[in-house]
Amino acid sequence: MRALLLLCLLQASLAKPSYVWESSNSTAERANPNRACSLDKGSCNCCVMLKEVNKLKMYFNDKLSKLEEEYVQTEKGLNLMEAGRVAVSVALFNTTYFRCYGPFTINTIIVYKHVFINMGDGYNTATGIFTVPRSGVYSLALTIYSDAGSPGNILVACAGLQVNGLVVAGSKEINMQDQEDSATVVVALHLNAGDKVAVNLPRGCFLCDDSGNLNTFSAFLLYPTEPLG
Repeated sequence: MRALLLLCLLQASLAKPSYVWESSNSTAERANPNRACSLDKGSCNCCVMLKEVNKLKMYFNDKLSKLEEEYVQTEKGLNLMEAGRVAVSVALFNTTYFRCYGPFTINTIIVYKHVFINMGDGYNTATGIFTVPRSGVYSLALTIYSDAGSPGNILVACAGLQVNGLVVAGSKEINMQDQEDSATVVVALHLNAGDKVAVNLPRGCFLCDDSGNLNTFSAFLLYPTEPLG
């Protein structure tokens, strides 16, 4: 059977068949095409097999086209998902030696310089502002640490998360009992694309850090609330 099929395919590709179905000059053969099979069984069998091969070729081409369309759609969806990922995590300093940030005479936005991740390019290391690239529910986390330098000195460790200039959560520690102190704030908020998120250092407060990255700010998208693009 395989040999016969190969022979038919070879005959179709290299030479004209001995019997042309559609161009017969015989009136009788045009009136009764099946008569050709009775005249030439080999040509008839080859024709039938070639028709089946063509059917299979059309079937596989159709399936391949559908698979290609599905692949393109899947790739597009994955690209949209990747473009919609948002994750920011930064620390106060790039330096390894211990130093403090503040105190200042006015409320000041903390400019975090050490970037762990900035997926979505929402955080600006020049301004300290995270601009929300996509509307959705976000997790915001803030850790603060300060050291008075020596026992008995005033410790003023405080900072607040703010959205569009308004403080939404924060921590404050002012005393003379501890030489050092730390705090953590975590909130989940619905934010809109274009909102400005930053960490505010109130006047008189100061934070201290070294290579341990004790002061951090993080934000990441839990889930979007509108489609991308």
